[in-house]
This record gives sequence, structure tokens and C-alpha cells, in this order.
Amino acid sequence: MVKHIVMLRLKEYDNKTQKLENALKLKKALEGLRTLIPQIDSLEVGLNFNEKQSAFDLVLLTTFETEDDLEIYRLHPEHKKVLVFLNTVTSETAVVDYEI
Repeated sequence: MVKHIVMLRLKEYDNKTQKLENALKLKKALEGLRTLIPQIDSLEVGLNFNEKQSAFDLVLLTTFETEDDLEIYRLHPEHKKVLVFLNTVTSETAVVDYEI
């Protein structure tokens, strides 16, 4: 089994509600992938409440049966659609993939 973890730092805006709106929209889009990509075994999206400067804003935790399933997910057209929005609202991303 493979675990895929992505942490995202969202862009700051003068309007604080814009960042929250983007976070909620991204959370909903990521959660929607669960029903669209059968290779996803589990998917969880969390919004951060920690106010430390080093904290990321959103985390995605997914599991897949195999590395091949993870690759299918990465290349899936629905995932790529979410990435278009993700790339417009994030300033930094960190990723970890490992076997469990």
C-alpha cells in the first residue's frame, strides 16, 4: 500500500475571506476525486487551524494499493483539472510518498 501526502500553502490576499474561499473550494474539489478515480483507496483533506508562520494551510492524505495506482491518479484527467485550480491559488507545495 502507498500513502501520498501533499501539504499546500495558499496565496495570501488583501481580502482574508478570499484565501478561505479558495481553501474550501480546493477541499471540495479534492474530496470529489474520491468518487471519480477508482484507484483511490482513501482520501482525506484537512484545513489547518495552526497560526504559526511555518504551518501549511491544507493537507491531502491519500492511499493507493500500488505505486501504479498512484501514477494513474496523477495522470487522471479529473486530477489534472483540480491541479489547474490548485496551481493558481497555492504558493508552496510539499509532497511525501511512501509504502505502508
